[in-house]
Amino acid sequence: MEVLKERFKKKADEAATEIKGILKDHSNDVIGEVTLAQVYQGMRGITGLVSETSLLDAHEGIRFRGYSIPELQEKLPKAKGGSEPLPEGLFYLMLINELPSEEDANTITELLQRRSHVPNHVFDAIDALPIETHPMTMFVVGIMALQTESHFAKEYARGINKKDYWDPVFDDAMDLIARLPRIAAYIYRRKYKNNQHINPNGLLDWAGNFAHMLGFEDEGFMELMRLYMTIHADHEGGNVSAHTTHLVGSALSDPYLSFAAGMNGLAGPLHGLANQEVIKWIYELREKLNTEQPSKEQIAEYVKTTLSEGKVVPGYGHAVLRKTDPRFTAQMEFGKKHMPDDALVQTVWNIYETVPPILQSLGKIKNPWPNVDAHSGALLVHYGMMEYEYYTVLFGVSRALGVLASLCWDRALGQPIERPKSITTDLVKKWLNKEDNIWGD
Repeated sequence: MEVLKERFKKKADEAATEIKGILKDHSNDVIGEVTLAQVYQGMRGITGLVSETSLLDAHEGIRFRGYSIPELQEKLPKAKGGSEPLPEGLFYLMLINELPSEEDANTITELLQRRSHVPNHVFDAIDALPIETHPMTMFVVGIMALQTESHFAKEYARGINKKDYWDPVFDDAMDLIARLPRIAAYIYRRKYKNNQHINPNGLLDWAGNFAHMLGFEDEGFMELMRLYMTIHADHEGGNVSAHTTHLVGSALSDPYLSFAAGMNGLAGPLHGLANQEVIKWIYELREKLNTEQPSKEQIAEYVKTTLSEGKVVPGYGHAVLRKTDPRFTAQMEFGKKHMPDDALVQTVWNIYETVPPILQSLGKIKNPWPNVDAHSGALLVHYGMMEYEYYTVLFGVSRALGVLASLCWDRALGQPIERPKSITTDLVKKWLNKEDNIWGD
Protein backbone atom coordinates (compact mmCIF):
# COMPACT_ATOMS: atom_id res chain seq x y z
CA MET A 1 0.00 0.00 0.00
CA GLU A 2 2.78 2.47 0.90
CA VAL A 3 4.51 1.93 -2.46
CA LEU A 4 1.28 2.66 -4.32
CA LYS A 5 0.72 5.76 -2.17
CA GLU A 6 4.25 6.99 -2.86
CA ARG A 7 3.80 6.56 -6.62
CA PHE A 8 0.48 8.40 -6.49
CA LYS A 9 1.90 11.27 -4.39
CA LYS A 10 4.86 11.67 -6.75
CA LYS A 11 2.53 11.90 -9.76
CA ALA A 12 0.17 14.28 -7.93
CA ASP A 13 3.01 16.62 -6.90
CA GLU A 14 4.28 16.75 -10.48
CA ALA A 15 0.78 17.47 -11.81
CA ALA A 16 0.09 20.13 -9.17
CA THR A 17 3.31 21.97 -10.12
CA GLU A 18 2.40 21.77 -13.81
CA ILE A 19 -1.15 23.07 -13.22
CA LYS A 20 0.16 25.90 -11.05
CA GLY A 21 2.40 26.98 -13.92
CA ILE A 22 -0.45 26.80 -16.44
CA LEU A 23 -2.68 28.96 -14.25
CA LYS A 24 0.11 31.43 -13.58
CA ASP A 25 0.53 32.10 -17.29
CA HIS A 26 -3.00 31.52 -18.60
CA SER A 27 -5.55 32.01 -15.79
CA ASN A 28 -7.39 34.71 -17.77
CA ASP A 29 -7.39 32.89 -21.12
CA VAL A 30 -10.91 32.31 -22.48
CA ILE A 31 -11.49 28.56 -22.95
CA GLY A 32 -15.07 28.75 -24.22
CA GLU A 33 -18.17 30.88 -24.56
CA VAL A 34 -21.38 30.19 -22.69
CA THR A 35 -24.71 30.62 -24.44
CA LEU A 36 -28.05 31.34 -22.85
CA ALA A 37 -29.25 27.92 -24.01
CA GLN A 38 -26.41 26.28 -22.09
CA VAL A 39 -27.29 28.25 -18.97
CA TYR A 40 -30.89 27.04 -19.14
CA GLN A 41 -30.41 23.54 -20.54
CA GLY A 42 -28.25 21.68 -18.07
CA MET A 43 -24.94 23.48 -18.72
CA ARG A 44 -24.57 21.21 -21.78
CA GLY A 45 -21.13 21.42 -23.34
CA ILE A 46 -19.75 24.04 -20.94
CA THR A 47 -16.10 23.34 -20.13
CA GLY A 48 -15.97 23.91 -16.40
CA LEU A 49 -14.34 20.85 -14.82
CA VAL A 50 -10.99 19.11 -14.78
CA SER A 51 -11.17 15.32 -14.63
CA GLU A 52 -7.79 13.66 -15.00
CA THR A 53 -8.85 10.02 -15.27
CA SER A 54 -10.72 9.93 -18.59
CA LEU A 55 -11.86 12.04 -21.52
CA LEU A 56 -14.95 11.55 -23.69
CA ASP A 57 -14.45 12.44 -27.33
CA ALA A 58 -17.63 12.90 -29.37
CA HIS A 59 -16.21 10.92 -32.29
CA GLU A 60 -13.75 8.51 -30.66
CA GLY A 61 -15.58 7.67 -27.47
CA ILE A 62 -14.13 7.28 -23.99
CA ARG A 63 -10.38 7.29 -23.45
CA PHE A 64 -8.91 6.36 -20.09
CA ARG A 65 -5.67 8.31 -19.63
CA GLY A 66 -5.47 8.48 -23.41
CA TYR A 67 -6.19 4.79 -24.09
CA SER A 68 -9.27 3.65 -25.99
CA ILE A 69 -11.28 0.63 -24.89
CA PRO A 70 -9.80 -1.64 -27.61
CA GLU A 71 -6.33 -0.55 -26.53
CA LEU A 72 -7.14 -1.32 -22.89
CA GLN A 73 -8.45 -4.74 -23.86
CA GLU A 74 -5.09 -5.38 -25.49
CA LYS A 75 -2.70 -3.75 -23.03
CA LEU A 76 -4.16 -4.22 -19.53
CA PRO A 77 -3.22 -7.35 -17.54
CA LYS A 78 -5.64 -10.29 -17.69
CA ALA A 79 -6.74 -12.88 -15.16
CA LYS A 80 -4.98 -16.22 -15.53
CA GLY A 81 -6.56 -17.97 -18.50
CA GLY A 82 -8.79 -14.99 -19.26
CA SER A 83 -8.90 -12.57 -22.18
CA GLU A 84 -10.69 -9.54 -20.69
CA PRO A 85 -8.83 -6.76 -18.84
CA LEU A 86 -8.63 -6.73 -15.06
CA PRO A 87 -10.43 -3.70 -13.58
CA GLU A 88 -7.62 -3.47 -11.04
CA GLY A 89 -5.29 -2.61 -13.90
CA LEU A 90 -7.58 0.16 -15.09
CA PHE A 91 -7.78 1.58 -11.57
CA TYR A 92 -3.98 1.64 -11.42
CA LEU A 93 -3.86 3.43 -14.78
CA MET A 94 -6.40 6.08 -13.69
CA LEU A 95 -4.61 6.59 -10.39
CA ILE A 96 -0.95 6.54 -11.46
CA ASN A 97 -1.26 7.53 -15.16
CA GLU A 98 0.91 4.62 -16.26
CA LEU A 99 -0.02 1.27 -17.76
CA PRO A 100 0.34 -1.35 -15.02
CA SER A 101 2.45 -4.44 -15.18
CA GLU A 102 0.90 -7.76 -14.21
CA GLU A 103 2.62 -7.36 -10.84
CA ASP A 104 1.05 -3.90 -10.36
CA ALA A 105 -2.44 -5.27 -11.08
CA ASN A 106 -1.87 -8.21 -8.73
CA THR A 107 -0.74 -5.80 -6.02
CA ILE A 108 -4.03 -3.90 -6.34
CA THR A 109 -5.92 -7.21 -6.12
CA GLU A 110 -4.06 -8.13 -2.93
CA LEU A 111 -4.64 -4.71 -1.38
CA LEU A 112 -8.36 -4.93 -2.09
CA GLN A 113 -8.56 -8.46 -0.70
CA ARG A 114 -6.93 -7.36 2.56
CA ARG A 115 -9.26 -4.38 2.96
CA SER A 116 -12.53 -6.07 2.04
CA HIS A 117 -14.00 -6.80 5.49
CA VAL A 118 -17.47 -5.30 5.94
CA PRO A 119 -18.65 -4.62 9.53
CA ASN A 120 -21.85 -6.40 10.60
CA HIS A 121 -23.74 -3.16 11.23
CA VAL A 122 -23.67 -2.49 7.48
CA PHE A 123 -25.58 -5.69 6.81
CA ASP A 124 -27.93 -4.87 9.69
CA ALA A 125 -28.72 -1.51 8.08
CA ILE A 126 -29.53 -3.20 4.77
CA ASP A 127 -31.60 -5.86 6.52
CA ALA A 128 -33.69 -3.15 8.19
CA LEU A 129 -35.10 -2.18 4.78
CA PRO A 130 -38.21 -3.91 3.35
CA ILE A 131 -37.33 -6.64 0.87
CA GLU A 132 -39.21 -4.81 -1.90
CA THR A 133 -36.84 -1.82 -1.60
CA HIS A 134 -35.07 -1.01 -4.87
CA PRO A 135 -31.53 -2.48 -4.95
CA MET A 136 -30.00 0.97 -5.51
CA THR A 137 -31.61 2.26 -2.32
CA MET A 138 -30.15 -0.70 -0.44
CA PHE A 139 -26.79 0.00 -2.06
CA VAL A 140 -26.72 3.63 -0.97
CA VAL A 141 -27.85 2.71 2.56
CA GLY A 142 -25.02 0.17 2.75
CA ILE A 143 -22.47 2.78 1.63
CA MET A 144 -23.78 5.30 4.18
CA ALA A 145 -23.65 2.69 6.95
CA LEU A 146 -20.03 1.97 6.01
CA GLN A 147 -19.18 5.66 6.48
CA THR A 148 -18.43 4.91 10.14
CA GLU A 149 -15.12 3.51 8.86
CA SER A 150 -13.96 6.74 7.17
CA HIS A 151 -10.29 7.54 7.79
CA PHE A 152 -10.74 11.06 6.41
CA ALA A 153 -13.66 11.91 8.72
CA LYS A 154 -11.64 10.80 11.74
CA GLU A 155 -8.44 12.58 10.68
CA TYR A 156 -10.31 15.79 9.86
CA ALA A 157 -11.99 15.74 13.27
CA ARG A 158 -8.59 15.35 14.95
CA GLY A 159 -7.12 18.16 12.86
CA ILE A 160 -5.10 17.49 9.72
CA ASN A 161 -3.05 19.75 7.46
CA LYS A 162 -4.94 20.37 4.21
CA LYS A 163 -1.85 19.32 2.26
CA ASP A 164 -2.36 15.85 3.71
CA TYR A 165 -6.07 15.50 2.93
CA TRP A 166 -5.29 13.17 0.05
CA ASP A 167 -3.79 10.51 2.34
CA PRO A 168 -6.89 9.45 4.33
CA VAL A 169 -9.03 10.02 1.22
CA PHE A 170 -6.77 7.53 -0.57
CA ASP A 171 -7.29 4.99 2.24
CA ASP A 172 -11.06 5.54 2.16
CA ALA A 173 -11.13 5.07 -1.62
CA MET A 174 -9.24 1.78 -1.39
CA ASP A 175 -11.44 0.51 1.46
CA LEU A 176 -14.63 1.46 -0.33
CA ILE A 177 -13.64 -0.16 -3.63
CA ALA A 178 -12.60 -3.29 -1.73
CA ARG A 179 -15.90 -3.56 0.15
CA LEU A 180 -18.44 -2.61 -2.50
CA PRO A 181 -18.60 -6.06 -4.17
CA ARG A 182 -19.40 -7.65 -0.80
CA ILE A 183 -22.19 -5.15 -0.12
CA ALA A 184 -23.57 -5.42 -3.65
CA ALA A 185 -23.53 -9.23 -3.60
CA TYR A 186 -25.20 -9.25 -0.18
CA ILE A 187 -28.05 -7.15 -1.61
CA TYR A 188 -28.47 -9.48 -4.58
CA ARG A 189 -28.54 -12.64 -2.48
CA ARG A 190 -30.84 -11.07 0.11
CA LYS A 191 -33.38 -9.78 -2.38
CA TYR A 192 -33.38 -12.49 -5.03
CA LYS A 193 -31.81 -15.64 -3.54
CA ASN A 194 -33.70 -16.19 -0.27
CA ASN A 195 -31.04 -14.49 1.84
CA GLN A 196 -28.59 -17.31 1.07
CA HIS A 197 -25.19 -15.62 1.09
CA ILE A 198 -21.84 -16.75 -0.32
CA ASN A 199 -18.54 -16.04 1.41
CA PRO A 200 -15.75 -14.30 -0.52
CA ASN A 201 -13.05 -16.31 -2.27
CA GLY A 202 -9.71 -14.68 -1.49
CA LEU A 203 -8.01 -16.50 -4.38
CA LEU A 204 -10.02 -14.66 -7.03
CA ASP A 205 -9.50 -11.24 -8.59
CA TRP A 206 -11.81 -8.34 -7.67
CA ALA A 207 -14.40 -8.87 -10.43
CA GLY A 208 -14.11 -12.66 -10.34
CA ASN A 209 -14.76 -12.68 -6.60
CA PHE A 210 -17.75 -10.38 -7.11
CA ALA A 211 -19.19 -12.87 -9.62
CA HIS A 212 -18.55 -15.70 -7.14
CA MET A 213 -20.34 -13.88 -4.28
CA LEU A 214 -23.29 -13.16 -6.58
CA GLY A 215 -23.52 -16.93 -7.14
CA PHE A 216 -22.14 -17.22 -10.68
CA GLU A 217 -19.20 -19.62 -11.03
CA ASP A 218 -19.25 -19.73 -14.85
CA GLU A 219 -15.91 -18.46 -16.14
CA GLY A 220 -17.79 -16.69 -18.94
CA PHE A 221 -19.72 -14.64 -16.39
CA MET A 222 -16.50 -13.82 -14.55
CA GLU A 223 -15.03 -12.61 -17.84
CA LEU A 224 -18.17 -10.55 -18.44
CA MET A 225 -17.78 -8.95 -14.99
CA ARG A 226 -14.16 -8.07 -15.75
CA LEU A 227 -15.20 -6.41 -19.01
CA TYR A 228 -18.29 -4.78 -17.46
CA MET A 229 -16.36 -3.36 -14.50
CA THR A 230 -13.72 -1.97 -16.87
CA ILE A 231 -15.90 -0.26 -19.46
CA HIS A 232 -18.35 1.26 -16.94
CA ALA A 233 -15.62 2.60 -14.63
CA ASP A 234 -15.49 6.21 -15.78
CA HIS A 235 -16.90 8.58 -18.40
CA GLU A 236 -15.04 11.84 -17.77
CA GLY A 237 -16.19 14.27 -15.07
CA GLY A 238 -19.39 15.85 -16.35
CA ASN A 239 -21.83 12.94 -16.09
CA VAL A 240 -24.17 12.98 -13.10
CA SER A 241 -22.53 10.31 -10.93
CA ALA A 242 -18.97 11.56 -11.51
CA HIS A 243 -19.87 15.23 -11.17
CA THR A 244 -21.96 14.64 -8.04
CA THR A 245 -19.16 12.69 -6.36
CA HIS A 246 -16.74 15.49 -7.23
CA LEU A 247 -19.16 18.23 -6.13
CA VAL A 248 -19.96 16.71 -2.75
CA GLY A 249 -16.29 15.84 -2.23
CA SER A 250 -15.36 19.47 -2.92
CA ALA A 251 -17.14 20.36 0.34
CA LEU A 252 -14.65 17.97 2.04
CA SER A 253 -17.35 15.39 2.59
CA ASP A 254 -15.53 12.07 2.95
CA PRO A 255 -15.46 9.54 0.08
CA TYR A 256 -18.33 7.51 1.55
CA LEU A 257 -20.66 10.52 1.65
CA SER A 258 -19.46 11.70 -1.75
CA PHE A 259 -19.81 8.33 -3.45
CA ALA A 260 -23.25 7.74 -1.91
CA ALA A 261 -24.37 11.05 -3.38
CA GLY A 262 -23.02 10.01 -6.77
CA MET A 263 -24.92 6.72 -6.56
CA ASN A 264 -28.16 8.58 -5.88
CA GLY A 265 -27.51 10.34 -9.19
CA LEU A 266 -26.68 7.08 -10.94
CA ALA A 267 -30.07 5.73 -9.83
CA GLY A 268 -31.88 8.22 -12.06
CA PRO A 269 -33.55 6.88 -15.24
CA LEU A 270 -31.66 9.42 -17.39
CA HIS A 271 -28.35 8.06 -16.09
CA GLY A 272 -27.46 4.60 -14.75
CA LEU A 273 -31.01 3.32 -14.39
CA ALA A 274 -31.24 3.42 -18.19
CA ASN A 275 -29.66 -0.06 -18.41
CA GLN A 276 -32.65 -1.39 -16.50
CA GLU A 277 -35.03 0.45 -18.83
CA VAL A 278 -33.43 -1.07 -21.95
CA ILE A 279 -34.01 -4.71 -21.03
CA LYS A 280 -37.48 -3.86 -19.72
CA TRP A 281 -38.30 -2.27 -23.11
CA ILE A 282 -37.05 -5.34 -25.00
CA TYR A 283 -39.15 -7.64 -22.81
CA GLU A 284 -42.19 -5.49 -23.52
CA LEU A 285 -41.39 -5.53 -27.25
CA ARG A 286 -41.23 -9.34 -27.30
CA GLU A 287 -44.43 -9.63 -25.27
CA LYS A 288 -46.37 -7.23 -27.48
CA LEU A 289 -45.16 -8.96 -30.65
CA ASN A 290 -45.64 -12.41 -29.10
CA THR A 291 -42.24 -13.65 -30.21
CA GLU A 292 -38.84 -14.12 -28.55
CA GLN A 293 -37.01 -13.19 -31.74
CA PRO A 294 -38.84 -10.41 -33.61
CA SER A 295 -37.85 -9.59 -37.17
CA LYS A 296 -36.26 -6.29 -38.12
CA GLU A 297 -39.53 -5.27 -39.74
CA GLN A 298 -41.47 -5.95 -36.55
CA ILE A 299 -38.88 -4.06 -34.53
CA ALA A 300 -39.14 -1.08 -36.88
CA GLU A 301 -42.90 -0.85 -36.47
CA TYR A 302 -42.64 -1.15 -32.70
CA VAL A 303 -39.99 1.58 -32.59
CA LYS A 304 -42.15 3.89 -34.67
CA THR A 305 -45.08 3.26 -32.32
CA THR A 306 -42.87 3.99 -29.31
CA LEU A 307 -41.76 7.28 -30.82
CA SER A 308 -45.30 8.26 -31.90
CA GLU A 309 -46.39 7.89 -28.26
CA GLY A 310 -43.83 10.52 -27.24
CA LYS A 311 -41.51 7.96 -25.68
CA VAL A 312 -37.81 7.35 -26.26
CA VAL A 313 -36.02 4.19 -27.31
CA PRO A 314 -33.93 3.33 -24.22
CA GLY A 315 -30.22 2.88 -24.82
CA TYR A 316 -30.06 5.11 -27.90
CA GLY A 317 -28.57 8.58 -27.96
CA HIS A 318 -25.93 10.21 -25.79
CA ALA A 319 -25.30 13.74 -24.58
CA VAL A 320 -21.76 13.81 -26.02
CA LEU A 321 -21.12 10.85 -28.34
CA ARG A 322 -21.76 11.18 -32.06
CA LYS A 323 -21.03 7.57 -32.99
CA THR A 324 -21.76 4.07 -31.71
CA ASP A 325 -20.50 3.88 -28.14
CA PRO A 326 -17.24 1.84 -28.13
CA ARG A 327 -18.52 0.27 -24.91
CA PHE A 328 -21.49 -1.10 -26.89
CA THR A 329 -19.09 -2.45 -29.52
CA ALA A 330 -16.95 -4.17 -26.86
CA GLN A 331 -20.02 -5.91 -25.47
CA MET A 332 -21.23 -6.87 -28.95
CA GLU A 333 -17.86 -8.50 -29.63
CA PHE A 334 -18.12 -10.32 -26.30
CA GLY A 335 -21.56 -11.60 -27.33
CA LYS A 336 -20.32 -12.80 -30.71
CA LYS A 337 -17.54 -14.71 -28.98
CA HIS A 338 -19.50 -16.26 -26.10
CA MET A 339 -23.18 -16.41 -27.18
CA PRO A 340 -23.66 -15.83 -30.91
CA ASP A 341 -26.88 -17.87 -31.05
CA ASP A 342 -28.62 -16.31 -28.04
CA ALA A 343 -32.05 -15.04 -29.14
CA LEU A 344 -32.07 -12.01 -26.84
CA VAL A 345 -28.57 -10.98 -27.86
CA GLN A 346 -29.50 -11.35 -31.52
CA THR A 347 -32.53 -9.12 -30.88
CA VAL A 348 -30.19 -6.45 -29.49
CA TRP A 349 -28.15 -6.67 -32.70
CA ASN A 350 -31.30 -6.44 -34.85
CA ILE A 351 -32.42 -3.38 -32.88
CA TYR A 352 -28.96 -1.90 -33.54
CA GLU A 353 -29.46 -2.31 -37.28
CA THR A 354 -33.02 -0.98 -37.16
CA VAL A 355 -33.18 1.96 -34.77
CA PRO A 356 -30.47 4.40 -36.00
CA PRO A 357 -31.95 4.87 -39.52
CA ILE A 358 -35.38 5.55 -38.01
CA LEU A 359 -33.97 8.10 -35.57
CA GLN A 360 -31.89 9.69 -38.34
CA SER A 361 -35.02 10.13 -40.45
CA LEU A 362 -36.51 12.35 -37.74
CA GLY A 363 -33.82 14.94 -38.48
CA LYS A 364 -33.59 16.28 -34.93
CA ILE A 365 -31.47 13.66 -33.20
CA LYS A 366 -27.73 14.35 -33.21
CA ASN A 367 -26.77 10.87 -32.04
CA PRO A 368 -29.03 8.01 -33.15
CA TRP A 369 -26.46 5.40 -32.12
CA PRO A 370 -26.56 2.98 -29.16
CA ASN A 371 -24.78 3.69 -25.90
CA VAL A 372 -23.41 1.25 -23.34
CA ASP A 373 -26.84 0.54 -21.82
CA ALA A 374 -28.23 -0.87 -25.07
CA HIS A 375 -26.34 -4.16 -24.77
CA SER A 376 -25.33 -5.00 -21.20
CA GLY A 377 -28.67 -6.41 -20.01
CA ALA A 378 -28.85 -9.07 -22.72
CA LEU A 379 -25.41 -10.40 -21.77
CA LEU A 380 -26.39 -10.61 -18.11
CA VAL A 381 -29.65 -12.40 -18.93
CA HIS A 382 -27.73 -14.99 -20.95
CA TYR A 383 -25.85 -16.06 -17.82
CA GLY A 384 -29.02 -16.14 -15.72
CA MET A 385 -29.07 -12.71 -14.08
CA MET A 386 -32.68 -11.95 -14.95
CA GLU A 387 -33.28 -9.33 -12.26
CA TYR A 388 -32.91 -6.16 -14.33
CA GLU A 389 -33.71 -3.91 -11.36
CA TYR A 390 -30.31 -4.90 -10.00
CA TYR A 391 -28.25 -3.94 -13.05
CA THR A 392 -27.58 -0.37 -11.91
CA VAL A 393 -25.89 -1.72 -8.77
CA LEU A 394 -23.36 -3.46 -11.03
CA PHE A 395 -22.85 -0.13 -12.78
CA GLY A 396 -22.33 1.53 -9.40
CA VAL A 397 -19.66 -0.94 -8.25
CA SER A 398 -17.77 -0.30 -11.48
CA ARG A 399 -18.18 3.48 -11.43
CA ALA A 400 -16.46 3.57 -8.02
CA LEU A 401 -13.13 2.91 -9.73
CA GLY A 402 -13.21 6.12 -11.77
CA VAL A 403 -14.90 8.55 -9.41
CA LEU A 404 -12.84 7.53 -6.38
CA ALA A 405 -9.58 7.71 -8.34
CA SER A 406 -10.70 11.22 -9.36
CA LEU A 407 -11.52 12.10 -5.76
CA CYS A 408 -7.98 11.17 -4.73
CA TRP A 409 -6.70 13.52 -7.41
CA ASP A 410 -9.09 16.29 -6.31
CA ARG A 411 -7.66 16.26 -2.80
CA ALA A 412 -4.06 15.79 -3.93
CA LEU A 413 -4.34 18.83 -6.21
CA GLY A 414 -6.17 20.88 -3.57
CA GLN A 415 -9.27 21.42 -5.69
CA PRO A 416 -11.53 24.06 -4.06
CA ILE A 417 -15.20 23.82 -3.22
CA GLU A 418 -17.31 23.99 -6.37
CA ARG A 419 -19.56 27.05 -6.44
CA PRO A 420 -20.81 28.17 -9.88
CA LYS A 421 -22.74 31.43 -10.20
CA SER A 422 -26.48 31.28 -10.83
CA ILE A 423 -28.80 34.00 -12.11
CA THR A 424 -32.56 34.58 -12.35
CA THR A 425 -34.75 34.74 -15.43
CA ASP A 426 -35.70 38.27 -14.36
CA LEU A 427 -32.05 39.28 -14.62
CA VAL A 428 -31.74 37.53 -17.99
CA LYS A 429 -34.70 39.54 -19.31
CA LYS A 430 -33.05 42.78 -18.12
CA TRP A 431 -29.85 41.74 -19.87
CA LEU A 432 -31.74 40.99 -23.10
CA ASN A 433 -33.36 44.41 -22.86
CA LYS A 434 -29.88 45.92 -22.26
CA GLU A 435 -30.96 47.08 -18.80
CA ASP A 436 -28.27 45.08 -17.00
CA ASN A 437 -24.86 43.81 -18.13
CA ILE A 438 -24.82 40.54 -16.19
CA TRP A 439 -21.87 38.99 -18.04
CA GLY A 440 -19.80 42.15 -18.15
CA ASP A 441 -19.56 42.31 -21.96
